[in-house]
Amino acid sequence: MAIARTDAPQESGSPLKRPGVWGWMTFDFAAQPFFTVVITFVFGPYFVSQLAPNPATGQTWWAFSAAVAGFLVAIGSPFLGTVADRAGPRKPWIAVFAVVKITALCLIWFAAPGSSLLIAALLIVLASVAAEFSIVFNDAMLPRLLPPAAIGRISNIAWGLGYAGGMIFLIAALAFLAGSEKTGLTLLGLEPAFGLDPAEGEGARATGPLAALWYLVFVLPMFFFTPDRPRGEPVRQAVRKGGADLLATFREIRARIPLFRFLIARMIYQDGVNALLVLGGAFAAGMFGWSLVESGLFGIILNVTAIIGCLGASVLDARLGSKAVVMMAIGCLTVATIGIISTAPDSTLFGFLSFAPVAEGASGPFATPAEKSYIVYGLLIGLAFGPIQASSRSWMAKSVTADEAGRYFGFYAFIGRATAFLAPAMVSAATAMAETGFDPLTASRIGMATLIAFFIVGLLILIPTPGPDKARSAS
Repeated sequence: MAIARTDAPQESGSPLKRPGVWGWMTFDFAAQPFFTVVITFVFGPYFVSQLAPNPATGQTWWAFSAAVAGFLVAIGSPFLGTVADRAGPRKPWIAVFAVVKITALCLIWFAAPGSSLLIAALLIVLASVAAEFSIVFNDAMLPRLLPPAAIGRISNIAWGLGYAGGMIFLIAALAFLAGSEKTGLTLLGLEPAFGLDPAEGEGARATGPLAALWYLVFVLPMFFFTPDRPRGEPVRQAVRKGGADLLATFREIRARIPLFRFLIARMIYQDGVNALLVLGGAFAAGMFGWSLVESGLFGIILNVTAIIGCLGASVLDARLGSKAVVMMAIGCLTVATIGIISTAPDSTLFGFLSFAPVAEGASGPFATPAEKSYIVYGLLIGLAFGPIQASSRSWMAKSVTADEAGRYFGFYAFIGRATAFLAPAMVSAATAMAETGFDPLTASRIGMATLIAFFIVGLLILIPTPGPDKARSAS
């Protein structure tokens, strides 16, 4: 099925010389600190360890919040995308959800120890849903903003900028805001800035309003400089027709065989990517006894290598295509996962490389050879997990027109969430089954090994699937 691209801009010259393109890319820079700092490395651990009455309760509520947010995003994204396609502009929707996200993040400051766990969880759900919906509409601007040949390059650069924003914010939070509950000092050994009290979790809570301020400041260039679609139907009329459009989209996707195969493959391999990111740090912490310092440094390392990976992938995507980048990233993640599960406290590569006992008195982050080996595999993860997501986005953007991008990116968000539970569930089930016959560490390694299946199955589906450039030229 041919996809006409007469709607794409035809300006000459480098897209990086256009203010509208830079405005669009700053969205990722603005949005990423919420996911990196609030969700993953600072407020999330505070929610579990300090806000909740005990870690088990905190983990239950945090996981439930993530599940609720994922469910709402999955069911809401396709419908909102179809409505936005009829209504026209994308930026008004981003603005509405920005208000919700910023308000929820500011209110996180009041989630002090002893306050309502339910209210804090609801605020996280609201912020997460608003953030994810905003991403759908931002991504849907890409086919109109750029010609297909430039999409992969710009998507990867934007993703790299996002990781840079998350890393800058994370370093600042760990260095100056979030003090240890035990020592009262930050990662640099300093008293927390502004007199923030670690015992009250004020450093972690402050990341909410500060992430809101960061988002407000850096999302503005997108509103000021990036062109939007012209106004279409009234929103009320678009809502009435949205259901029919959504059903039509499901039928159309099945008829677009290459796009349908890509979406199924992405649903599978993205489950493995998400689970590896969520569980990889916890797996290392359990094996090596990592503290917040090591876990935070590991997160910084992943972000630095992700930036490098995205910059390299921006060149490869433009020269080789999105399919090649996605497949290389899957291969890299497969090798990294094998390396991770092959590592034990005294060896790696399934015992082929053994390490001498660490000298007594050795200390500091990543002091053992096994930990250093794990960091090497972490570098492979960092190099791949940005490009696999950025080039998947560019694959999708190259496959649709600007007028249908809202509903298709809504479906893209839906299918990315539809089976998000599956990979963590398989890891959990395999680990529990292995515990009956193996020691806990071996059982954990067996559980993590199930992620390899998600990468291999996704890769096998992609191999015969035409990339977006070939699919677009097919009739």
